[in-house]
Amino acid sequence: MDDVRKFLVIADASEESATAAYFAARRAKHSGGRVTLLAVIEPSNFEHWLGVGETMRREATEMAENALESLAEEVEAVTGGRPEMILREGELLPTLRAVIEEDERIAILVLAAAKADDAPGPLISTLARGRGLFTGRRIPVTVVPGTLSREEIDRLA
Repeated sequence: MDDVRKFLVIADASEESATAAYFAARRAKHSGGRVTLLAVIEPSNFEHWLGVGETMRREATEMAENALESLAEEVEAVTGGRPEMILREGELLPTLRAVIEEDERIAILVLAAAKADDAPGPLISTLARGRGLFTGRRIPVTVVPGTLSREEIDRLA
């Protein structure tokens, strides 16, 4: 299992994350890959209020763990295997870059575009502006339209 390629999905509580995880699970199942879910707890801005900052951090950790578990159950239902789950603290982009650099088996980043017509989502916007999502090892990015139904994904993946 050491040479199995991984499909990396950002785990949060959004519909887009669930869409990306479902697509990644379908692709992993059909290609012999594995899904890796990454949840990132971003630093709070209330560091100077120790009690408030600690409460916010605890709530953010709980939300991230819940997002990971929820997506893990969905992925497992499709693939029959438990996905790898990673929980990190830090800013999203640098953390995402670090995870990709640390694991050479991560072969594809799967993102889903926002369903709203006005903006595709922050990571996809970063990619579109050419701001350098990747600074080291580069991998393909699959962007799944957020408006795709599971039936449509089943036909594609």
